[in-house]
Amino acid sequence: MITVPSGVNVQISENKVSVKGPKGSVEREFNVKGLLLKAEGGNIVVDKKAGSNLDKAVIGTISSHIKNMIIGVTQGYEKKMQSIYAHFPITMEVKGDRLIIKNFLGEKKNREAKIVGSTKVTVKGQELLISGPSKEDVGQTVANIRAAVRIRNRDPRIFQDGIYLVE
Repeated sequence: MITVPSGVNVQISENKVSVKGPKGSVEREFNVKGLLLKAEGGNIVVDKKAGSNLDKAVIGTISSHIKNMIIGVTQGYEKKMQSIYAHFPITMEVKGDRLIIKNFLGEKKNREAKIVGSTKVTVKGQELLISGPSKEDVGQTVANIRAAVRIRNRDPRIFQDGIYLVE
């Protein structure tokens, strides 16, 4: 049983959970056979349907996902990244749902990273602030940025330029 704090609105329709709060809204669908999701008063009940052989681990995982959604819409998730370079100064800018990374290792072609969902990326000089209500979207955006600046065909012990997670 998950308690829903005040100021948070939870809607459940079959296996789809929508959570709205002061920091935004998160929606997720759980395609699990035999899953029973109910909203009772100020609580959410995650259980298995009668006759289902659903494991306790699956129920616990789905409960954790819903708790993360509630934390996301009340407190939000935030990651800080910093660009580090020794050879060529890296510049970054946000255009729509893309982060454009310019002059990485002196390359003329810009590198791009996709910003997932309702995640916001703020560029302050050499620092990036990635924030949003969905833990999965924030984490995937950080992974996309790390993948965009992966160094290929060079020795990574010498070329340590990149964008790294600080906090």
